[in-house]
Parts: sequence; C-alpha cells; structure tokens
Amino acid sequence: MQNSWMAANVQNPHVSTLKLISVYIIIGVCTMFFLLSRSLAVVVLGIQTSRSLFSQLLNSLFRAPMSFFDSTPLGRVLSRVSSDLSIVDLDVPFAFVFSLGASLNAYSNLGVLAVVTWQVLFVSVPMIVLAIRLQRYYLASAKELMRINGTTKSALANHLGESIAGAITIRAFEEEDRFFAKNLDLVDKNASPYFYNFASTEWLIQRLEIMSAAVLSFSAFVMALLPQGTFSPGFVGMALSYGLSLNMSFVFSIQNQCNLANQIISVERVNQYMDIQSEAAEVVEENRPSPDWPQDGNVELRDLKIRYREDAPLVLHGITCRFEAGNKIGIVGRTGSGKTTLIGALFRLVEPAEGKIIIDSVDISTIGLHDLRSRLGIIPQDPTLFQGTVRYNLDPLGQFSDQQIWEVLDKCQLLEAVQEKEQGLDSHVVEDGSNWSMGQRQLFCLGRALLRRCRILVLDEATASIDNATDAVLQKTIRTEFKYCTVITVAHRIPTVMDCDMVLAMSDGKVVEYDKPTKLMETEGSLFRKLVNEYWSYTSNGNI
Repeated sequence: MQNSWMAANVQNPHVSTLKLISVYIIIGVCTMFFLLSRSLAVVVLGIQTSRSLFSQLLNSLFRAPMSFFDSTPLGRVLSRVSSDLSIVDLDVPFAFVFSLGASLNAYSNLGVLAVVTWQVLFVSVPMIVLAIRLQRYYLASAKELMRINGTTKSALANHLGESIAGAITIRAFEEEDRFFAKNLDLVDKNASPYFYNFASTEWLIQRLEIMSAAVLSFSAFVMALLPQGTFSPGFVGMALSYGLSLNMSFVFSIQNQCNLANQIISVERVNQYMDIQSEAAEVVEENRPSPDWPQDGNVELRDLKIRYREDAPLVLHGITCRFEAGNKIGIVGRTGSGKTTLIGALFRLVEPAEGKIIIDSVDISTIGLHDLRSRLGIIPQDPTLFQGTVRYNLDPLGQFSDQQIWEVLDKCQLLEAVQEKEQGLDSHVVEDGSNWSMGQRQLFCLGRALLRRCRILVLDEATASIDNATDAVLQKTIRTEFKYCTVITVAHRIPTVMDCDMVLAMSDGKVVEYDKPTKLMETEGSLFRKLVNEYWSYTSNGNI
C-alpha cells in the first residue's frame, strides 16, 4: 500500500510535465495553423483584389477614346500599370495585415492595462490622443509627397521612353549629353519627394519615441516621489511594464498605419484611370448590321462636322460628298487640311459634332464600334506589328487556314521572305516588327486587309515611309485584288492618286474640289493642279 502511494507520487510530476508539454504543442500547432491560414488568406485576397483592379484599369484604358491618349503623356499611363500596380500586388496586402495586426495588438494591450492597472490610463490615453494628432499632421504632408513622387516618376518614364525611341536622331545631332543631363535631372526630381517622405517618417518616429520616453520617465518619477507604501513594488513594476509595452505597440501601430497610407496612394493613382469616359458601345444589340454588311461599299458624308473636344473649334466644316461603290477615291490637301481627321471619323475615332456618315444605307453612329471597325480594312501610315509569329500578325483571331495565309503572302510579295525562314508561318516577329524592314511591315498590313476581304479599304498615307519599289507592289496588288472594292486613299505622293476614279481636294477642313483627276488637272487654278505641279517641281529639284 505504501509502495503504491510512493509510486503514484513519483509518477504525478511526470504526468503533469507531459500534460504541460502537450498543451504547449497544441498551442504551437494552433498558432502555426493560424499564421499559415492568415498568410494564405492575405496572398489569395491580395491577388484577387489586384487582379480586379488590373482588369478594370486595362478595360478602362483599352476602351478610352483617342482624345485621352492625345492629351495624356505615355509616362503617366506606364507608371500606373508598372510601379503603382507592383505596389498594389506586393506591398499593400501585407502592409494592410501588418497595420491591422499592430493596431489590434496595441488596443488589446490598452484593454489589459485598463483592467489590471487602470490608473495608468490617466497618462496613456492623453499620450494616445497626442500620437494620433501627430500621425494626422504627418500624413497630410507624407501623402502629398507620395503623389508628387508618382507624378515625377511619370515624367521620368515619359522622357526615357522618348529618348529610347529617338536614340538615332539624338545621336545624329550629337545631343546625347543634353538628354543624359535631362534624364539625371528628372531622376533627382523623382528621388527628392521620396527622400523627403522618408525624412518625414523619421520625423514622426523620433517624436513618438521622445513622447513615449518622456511619459514613462515622468510616470516613474512621480511614483518615486510619492510617499512610501502608496504603491506596492509589484504594482509599480507591473504598471511600468504595461506602460512600456503599450507605448511600443502604439508606436509600431502608427508606423504601420502610416506605411499603409503611403502605399494606398498607388491604389488612388490606379483608380484615377479606372473611370475614364469610354468610347461608344462595342455592340448595339438592337441595331446590328447584317453579316455581309457592307455589301456594296457606298460611303456618303452629309454635312460632317468634327471637333476634337467640346470646347475646341471645328476641324471639319460641313463635309458633304459621296463615294460610289467600287470607286477608287484619292484625298489630297496640304498638311492640316483635315485628311486624316476625315479617316478618323470614318472609323469613329472621333465622333461627329454634327452630320452623318452613311455606309450602304446604315448610319454608322447607330451601330456598335466592333461591328463598324471589323467591317472596314485599313493600311496605316505607320505599320504596326506585334510580338509573336507571322501567322499571329496576319491572323490574330485564328480565323483563316494556313493555305489562305500562304496565298495572301504570295499576293503581297512576302512569300519568299517567309519561306526563307526555317519556321515559316511560325517565324518570330519581335516587338514593333523591328526584325523586318519597313516595306515588309507595310506589306504585312496589306496581307491583313487581303485576308479579311473588306468591301471598303482605307490607305492612310500608306506609302509615305516606303520605297518606290514597295509602293509599286502595294499599288499593283490593290488594283488587282481590290478591283471591286471602294478604296479611299489619303495621298502623300501625288502620283498615287493619278489613276483614281475621283479626287477629293481639301483645305482648312472644307471640300474645295471633288472630281475626276484628269478634269481637275485641266481646270485652271484648281488646288489639285497646284499640288501636282508643286510635287513635280519638288521632285525635279532632287528633294525626293
């Protein structure tokens, strides 16, 4: 009996120790599970939020009217889709969690302090109020500094992009030093507000720590001056310990809150471009044209007036004319006469202030932009190729077979150039198509138009930047392959429109002449005749 009692007494400490260890293990596992769950939740919710912001921003930018890009420097857009979105992706979610955790910890300490040593609240509460006032004073300046930092970053990105794009011209005029100095100046202007923001943060931290140290020192000094026995030694130690913990937690909480407020500026900047007034609807369900529209290719302009902004003067002053189906129309005029604006109105890049454009009895302002633009073909002045393959650049939507693509390449004189590549249609095209010549890029644009077989084809000074040989190929292909289509050509080289059916001569946004080119050449004092004579005079002097 005695032996059993002694054995039980010996085993009880071991049982208690095992129970204690088990409790710690359970607490540790639960803590680990909680931290893992919190981290996963932060990552998942952060990704979903960032993806939502990115999708809205991208949709807003892609649906923005051309006037937005005409008035907005590219650097402002680039800074938002790069550095600002990077902060939203990587920094904001964790800054939010750290700020929330630090704030909960600080107020939890305050709650414990209120229960255990409520007398210390007489000192801690005024300290907290003063700290919050300091925080607000700091944020008023710090947030503006972050906004300035974002603005100067846009200017830096814009200048750098322009310098890279014009590197050849800069070298030709030996202006490298000036552009390099300008870049360094913009770097300094961008770094300055960031440095000032860092300095202001240190200003806040210094004052919070001084205030915390002063409050604790004053509290300890008061307790030391009170008569002996007023507070027990344990109470004094516990009060100072809780006070120190509360001060540290509130300082850490305020630092995290300020960091989050600074980073939220990136969300604010992204949000600025998420509500851009968009173009008209892509599809108007109740007014969709027939699948084979336009069947003929008649284009009628009725008193068309265009202005780029509501408060801007008119650019086109009541254009009225008719392009008959199957005709080849040449549009000529001096720089600033409104030729490109007229083409932009045809694609509804600019909406009419007054008047109408009617294609095969359909007012284009009543249908969706996708239905309109997908039915018109264009070969632009500046050919655009995208990073990818030859097949992707000719048929980005995958609507045509390889055989159709090869046939088109043959028609636009690109067959041999593509066959020489080992990968054929899968040959690589770098960004902007810089591994292809300017003439080949223009012929790629011709290939796109050939594949789509549109009844209306627009050439917006498509031969302005290519050699005469490529120009001849382009014109020959257009004459044969688009024989029955309406071809509207904005002319840079006057001979381009000499074989057109009709020529539209413009000046100051008005129609000056609209007739056959031979008749206009025979008319004394006609604008078209003057332009032809000037062109040949310029050519004969060896300027072209």
